[in-house]
Amino acid sequence: MAPQLITRKDFILNSSMLLAGSSLMSCSSILAADQSQSPEQTQETTTGKALTLKNVRLESGFEYEEGEVIGTKTELFTIEINEGKIKAILPNNPGAKGTDARGHLLLPAFKDMHIHLDKTFYGGPWQARRKKNRTVQDMVAYEQQVLPEMLKTSTERAGKLIELLQSKGSNFARSHVNIEPTSKLDSLKNLQKALENKKDSFAAELVAFPQHGIFRSNSQALMKEAATMGIDYIGGLDPHTIDGNLEKSMDFMVQLALDYNKGIDIHLHEGGEPGLRTVEYLIDRVNENPALKGKTFISHSFVLARLEKPKLEEVAEKLAAAKIGIISTIPFGSMIMPIPMLYRYGVDVRTGNDSIIDHWNTFGSGSVLQKANLMAQLYGYSTEFELSRCLRLATHNVLPLDDEGKRQWPLVGDTADLVLVDASCSAEAVSRISPVTSLIHQGKVVFQKTVV
Repeated sequence: MAPQLITRKDFILNSSMLLAGSSLMSCSSILAADQSQSPEQTQETTTGKALTLKNVRLESGFEYEEGEVIGTKTELFTIEINEGKIKAILPNNPGAKGTDARGHLLLPAFKDMHIHLDKTFYGGPWQARRKKNRTVQDMVAYEQQVLPEMLKTSTERAGKLIELLQSKGSNFARSHVNIEPTSKLDSLKNLQKALENKKDSFAAELVAFPQHGIFRSNSQALMKEAATMGIDYIGGLDPHTIDGNLEKSMDFMVQLALDYNKGIDIHLHEGGEPGLRTVEYLIDRVNENPALKGKTFISHSFVLARLEKPKLEEVAEKLAAAKIGIISTIPFGSMIMPIPMLYRYGVDVRTGNDSIIDHWNTFGSGSVLQKANLMAQLYGYSTEFELSRCLRLATHNVLPLDDEGKRQWPLVGDTADLVLVDASCSAEAVSRISPVTSLIHQGKVVFQKTVV
């Protein structure tokens, strides 16, 4: 397999399939009208430890015709929440004292599993990507110029970005954060301040990301220090193209993760033989160190999109056996990732918005429900059953109904991380990118759509 060089243009331009009309969908508040907020505002709207929701729509089963799922059955319930947990799921009582969900559909809160909260233009003046920045190397040089200025407002901008995610139904994110000599540890510290400000309404895990290369920018000492500062994963970037040495770069990441009991989540844009060697090398290292199984991820992993089917099946089987997950910001330019194949072999697949209005990309909407919609379009999933299964990409595999149509979520005792959407069922929510009307984080209402 010949080496394949991927320019910045090749892998950073998002698909033009974003649905322009999704933002025009009408919606009304699901909660009492005395709590109006703008879509970008996020704050607690409950003060106690108990919350009762009435007129809540839950999926209860599938409707069949000649063996095919043609619809989804739903019923209204009253749900009691206390101490951040679901305490009771009761027959609906419209006259009960509590918050009126107005028949909107309850789903598991969404999770954005790949984003860069620490560097964004969101909340400030509009800026598009610069044409001259075509390769990763170009962008590294550009970041070294602009990061000092961006750091001055990064805490505030991160807070605004978190509020955008909440308005789209996410109460959790895995954020990569720059660790390199230009910003040193300041990007991490600033983001941690923003997360502290949102600690009662949003949760996150952090990846120490050597954006300018571990060895290329001599970031080894900074990465080791970051590992002691509350991060959860050790990151990396294109060990061939950026660091110029696969084994040296990957061994540093693996050993650092083992030394500090962290997971691994690396950016891999490289295609061809270099990309494949990186994937296979990481699989081998994880198998040698079982403590990393279930804690190791490859973000993007574009090489998988170019493999012939026999080799792809082989790699997918090995990824699943090593419990290495793939985090894909589908779609990515013209590259269609083999997500159905990965699911088929049991690979843990997750998604995220990646960049949202920053110097890398401007197309991120903040919605992982939109990512589920795009997946459905890309792979031709259009039936009731298929669309309902696509929701798993936004919720990280939590679905209201199992494949046989039995309700498996929510259950008494579940953490009350919930989102209400103006939809009749999961399939419609995915197909129409239905508007989020309320987000509940650990039993507290933290976002509510403005009444229109």
